[in-house]
Amino acid sequence: MAGKLKITLVKSPIAAIPKQRATVEALGLRKLNKTVEMPDNSAVRGMIARVSHLVKVEEI
Repeated sequence: MAGKLKITLVKSPIAAIPKQRATVEALGLRKLNKTVEMPDNSAVRGMIARVSHLVKVEEI
């Protein structure tokens, strides 16, 4: 699991519940179609699982 993940916000979190909105912001995604690189660890994977319907994930 020691790599990086490229996470892109593909759907707006406006209609999402507040906890999911906070998770998207904690991932560093503030605007639609913005991409961030995060380490591939269990904490980040858990955050992605919570908002999987809003993001697209690629392994680097």
